[in-house]
Amino acid sequence: MKFVSWNVNGLRATLGKGFMKTFQALDADVFCLQETKMEQGQAAVELDGYQQYWSSAEKKGYSGTAVFCRPQPLSAAYGLGIDEHDHEGRTITLEFERYFLVNVYTPNSRAELARLDYRMVWDDAFRGYLVKLDARKPVVICGDLNVAHEEIDLKNPKTNRRNAGFTDEERAKLTELLNAGFTDTYRSLHPGQTGAYTWWSWRANARANNAGWRIDYFLISNRLTEKIKEASIHPDFMGSDHCPVSLELEG
Repeated sequence: MKFVSWNVNGLRATLGKGFMKTFQALDADVFCLQETKMEQGQAAVELDGYQQYWSSAEKKGYSGTAVFCRPQPLSAAYGLGIDEHDHEGRTITLEFERYFLVNVYTPNSRAELARLDYRMVWDDAFRGYLVKLDARKPVVICGDLNVAHEEIDLKNPKTNRRNAGFTDEERAKLTELLNAGFTDTYRSLHPGQTGAYTWWSWRANARANNAGWRIDYFLISNRLTEKIKEASIHPDFMGSDHCPVSLELEG
């Protein structure tokens, strides 16, 4: 089973920048998007053989997630079931026979950490949600988590220490999530890999210079780790300030 996750930073824009070629080239069984910034039907997204699941923010042109999948899920759920967190289209959960898939676009703490307090509440709620799912069957989590976990996960850790996405608080919350029974698939296979990034600022030729951050992840329940075939980052695919990431599991 092959999964792909990509923050497209506006799907309507990315459709005009080669999205369909990327979609076809990566050939995933399950393809998850974040920051779609649209509602279903606002652009033609015709994907033969794939079912489509969309979750949009109440605020127009903001946030949003989507999942396109070949296998038929048993059920689909949107949000965390907590009203405070369920107005921005940030999560889609699909239940399959042997696992749950959760696609997430984690809130950004914003400039001057204006939303950090909310982010802490979100992280606790999201972890609690995943732990409850994990008690029922294994979970595959993918998406833009908006945090670089360790110093190895961004080009300039010292100068970004208190910037959104690399605060001690955000990093500690990801540690808590992993300690709750989940594995960072890319880092489990590539523990010492440097220069492995998934997001680059539009400024200062950051992508050309590979001055990036790894903030897009596939996490899995620990008991799925023996099924990992590959976890990859695909920086050569353009069209967004993020690149796709992928996970292949046996079975």
